[in-house]
Amino acid sequence: LDQFETFSLIGFTAPIIGDFYISFTNIGLYSFIVLTIILGLHTLGNNNFALVPSSYSIALETLFATISTIVRNQIGETKEVYIPFIYSLFLFILISNLTSNVPYNFAITSSIIVCLGLSVTIFIGVTLLAIVKHKIKYFSFFLPLGTPGFLVPLLVMIELISNLARSVSLGLRLFANLVAGHTLLAILSSFLFKLFTSSIIFSVLTLIPFAVFIGILGLEVA
Repeated sequence: LDQFETFSLIGFTAPIIGDFYISFTNIGLYSFIVLTIILGLHTLGNNNFALVPSSYSIALETLFATISTIVRNQIGETKEVYIPFIYSLFLFILISNLTSNVPYNFAITSSIIVCLGLSVTIFIGVTLLAIVKHKIKYFSFFLPLGTPGFLVPLLVMIELISNLARSVSLGLRLFANLVAGHTLLAILSSFLFKLFTSSIIFSVLTLIPFAVFIGILGLEVA
């Protein structure tokens, strides 16, 4: 499980702010790499502002159009102001997950701190935004229409807990998917490597489970 460990690359103590230790970890390094890849793809996608789009431009425009359609279907036609944030979040998670499939790379989204940091802060932001926009009416969403009076306290409590649980469950889901998938690939690959290097007969027979391993690798990429 070394591939999931967070470690400091550069660190120093800042005596001015109470001996506060500041470090640049592998999470920071790979976050910078992911950001560089995203900016590079969009630089290529600009196509020097030519009228005839390149393959990079078509790919990015298709991706943006897909996410835009999903956002409009989920939160309405008039909520396009949120598309840039959702598009940026989607690309960050997508590129982070894909780069983690490169051997010996670190998976940012296998860090529980990153996943819960994203889910909790976004949940808080969405909740505050909803309260600002809907005022006291926001809390009516926790109570289904036509609920009998004696069930109101129970249903409000259930809806409140389920709503708060999403801030944790969404982050845990991403974290668990990455860790489980990468751990499975690490175990199978090390096992297959030993079989391939044992003898010629075992190497030939190992081609069958190796084909299954390629299929699992395809699922992990997907």
